[in-house]
Amino acid sequence: MAEAAVDRSSKSGLGPAGKPFSTFERLVAWRYLRARRKEAFISVIAGFSFVGIMLGVATLIIVMAVMNGFRTELVSRILGINGHMIVQPVDGPFTDYPDLTAKLAAVPGVKMALPLVEGQVLASAQAGGSTGALVRGARAEDLTKLKTISDNIKSGDMVGYASGEGVLIGTRMADQLGLRVGDLITLTSPEGDITPMGVNPRVKSYKISGLFEIGMSEYDSSIIFMPLEEAQLYFNAAGLVQSIELFVDHPDDIDALRPKVEEAAGRQINLTDWRQRNQTFFSALQVERNVMFMILTLIVLVAALNIISGLIMLVKDKGSDIAILRTMGASAGAIMRIFFMTGAAIGIVGTLAGVLLGVLVCVNIESIRQFFSWISGTVIFNPQVYFLSQLPAEMDISETISVVVMALSLSFIATIFPAWRASRLDPVQALRYE
Repeated sequence: MAEAAVDRSSKSGLGPAGKPFSTFERLVAWRYLRARRKEAFISVIAGFSFVGIMLGVATLIIVMAVMNGFRTELVSRILGINGHMIVQPVDGPFTDYPDLTAKLAAVPGVKMALPLVEGQVLASAQAGGSTGALVRGARAEDLTKLKTISDNIKSGDMVGYASGEGVLIGTRMADQLGLRVGDLITLTSPEGDITPMGVNPRVKSYKISGLFEIGMSEYDSSIIFMPLEEAQLYFNAAGLVQSIELFVDHPDDIDALRPKVEEAAGRQINLTDWRQRNQTFFSALQVERNVMFMILTLIVLVAALNIISGLIMLVKDKGSDIAILRTMGASAGAIMRIFFMTGAAIGIVGTLAGVLLGVLVCVNIESIRQFFSWISGTVIFNPQVYFLSQLPAEMDISETISVVVMALSLSFIATIFPAWRASRLDPVQALRYE
């Protein structure tokens, strides 16, 4: 085999002593990659190395994309219904909230200021069934601007809400209580009227004017939107609001807006941003993401170790070829480069195949989830557990490049020792391997 390779390289004008990574070296390396009957076992090891690297790279890309999608979807949904910055009073409720809301909305970088009255209630249906809920009292014009709600009305409309006679509830709450548009929902608040006998719970029924579906089960099953004036009456907060939520253009640059908001308020206020309110949640996501990356990197590392074992066996099997090449003038560097290219080719092709497989899975991940749910007869990625109604995947170019560089680096490093070992054999020692 070695003589045939030398003959073909000689016909092309290139000998064993040619330039580094010459046609001769590439020809021999390519020949070693092709399986022969007596080299079947070595080819099997090379095949496992290729599959291991491909699956490792694909798994890394898929997992990172899914976790990125989780974070993006959760942030968009959480911040789509909750403000990026919450303004709360220090010296008493906001009684001048219309003027204060207008001042805060005029701050450069603030898209919308939303005055709110909030309270916990027990929601129940006339036919039976009840659940805890959070009532958020908001003005109709503000809720119309909140596209996360107004663009996701699945049934009914906001006409009744705008007239102050109806409420909006999530689709999951409606399913849980067996309600639909036009039905009455009864709300019970422990903070009711004060009487000589104590505080009586306040109970009142409201007509459902619309059903919304944000796509995050926690919100779709627990939030009720009520007209602001009606919420103020229901919670004994006439003429005041508890907080004003600000929606900004750039949530990641929230710190730059703090001084401007404090100046516009003109009074003592307590500012809380979205990072503080969700710090534990997003920190846990980041830690989980980093740990998963390190664990899945071990898959690629194991595949790279298979390259080492395969090349070492190949060096032993090709002892006579090494002796012939060295006798005909091939340098130790040429031998090292031949075996380096042999191992590196497995890593390169495996990495590229892994990237292709990872991209294909990420693009079709929701269809794949539905397919396996159909095959298994169970709900994979249950929205009741994971909050989201579908499996998200968002590939990041920089992360994908990092995975590719990491896989190629491990593959290249894995080939150095067996390639160096092959280059250290002299012709006499090499013949002993035969």
